[in-house]
Amino acid sequence: MIKKHIPNAITCANLFSGCIGIVHAFNGELEIAAYFVLLSGIFDFFDGFAARLLNVKSNIGKELDSLADVVSFGFLPGVVMFQLLSQSIHTYAYLPYAGFIITVFSALRLAKFNVDTRQTEDFIGLNTPMNTLFIVSLPFIQKDYPLLIGSVPFLLGLVVLLSWLLVSEIRIFSLKFSSAGWQQNKIKYLFLILSAVLVLFLKFLAVPFILVLYIGLSLIHFRNIPK
Repeated sequence: MIKKHIPNAITCANLFSGCIGIVHAFNGELEIAAYFVLLSGIFDFFDGFAARLLNVKSNIGKELDSLADVVSFGFLPGVVMFQLLSQSIHTYAYLPYAGFIITVFSALRLAKFNVDTRQTEDFIGLNTPMNTLFIVSLPFIQKDYPLLIGSVPFLLGLVVLLSWLLVSEIRIFSLKFSSAGWQQNKIKYLFLILSAVLVLFLKFLAVPFILVLYIGLSLIHFRNIPK
């Protein structure tokens, strides 16, 4: 049946978009790369949605999704961080490679997700798309705060913090919907509404606040829920 291949085709579109984004990132076109991250994120959302809608979930689809994500939301943000560090460092030629620590921990996070039975509904550790969205927002924020984003200690600190968040034991709610009901999804709707308000007023500067909001709401939401 053709329909069983639809979710995998969407996942492949995620991978393809990520590959194009990587080319632009290596060329120093970080803002263009960010738009391809957004495109990959859209495909990443709809592949699972399509699989549930068509009732064609498969082990191959799950593995393919992780392989696509390690490119679009693992290697690509690593390249962006590498480029940001390269722009900020002129003496230590090898230090920018620290940006690829993001790629390593993204791969660890995805491998952990595949074998961790606790992550069937939600996440344990920051999910790679949200981590990538934050990283690709940095070149846009750099226009207004060049000294901050151009600071080597700041960027290396982000590498350490984000790598830890990826493999941490912090429970994070998923943004994928199994139904449209308010009661089952109120934390997700609240997050999306607040995020939209932040973007409306702050534009790309909103992304760091959205990341903090995402983690904060998750901590509140799962505070009294047993693991």
